[in-house]
Amino acid sequence: MTDGEIISLVNDSLIEEFELEDSVMVPEAEIFTDLGLDSLDIVDMVVVLEGALKIKIRDDAGLREIRTLGDIHRFVIAKRGAAAAE
Repeated sequence: MTDGEIISLVNDSLIEEFELEDSVMVPEAEIFTDLGLDSLDIVDMVVVLEGALKIKIRDDAGLREIRTLGDIHRFVIAKRGAAAAE
């Protein structure tokens, strides 16, 4: 899966789960302010991304550093790369 395909899958999964508009799905979108997610939504987001991408991210310390949609993209791309290397 290419980085572009991963980004599209992440965006599509979040749009569907949280009923977001496609127009807000830009890398600089802030998770809490621009996308309107809250701390409980983050738990749901992790579950959705784990299911869509078939990777485990729940216990990863890097989750605490995520602030923007672009951060999510980079995080997931890195996790997929690490999982593929195993």
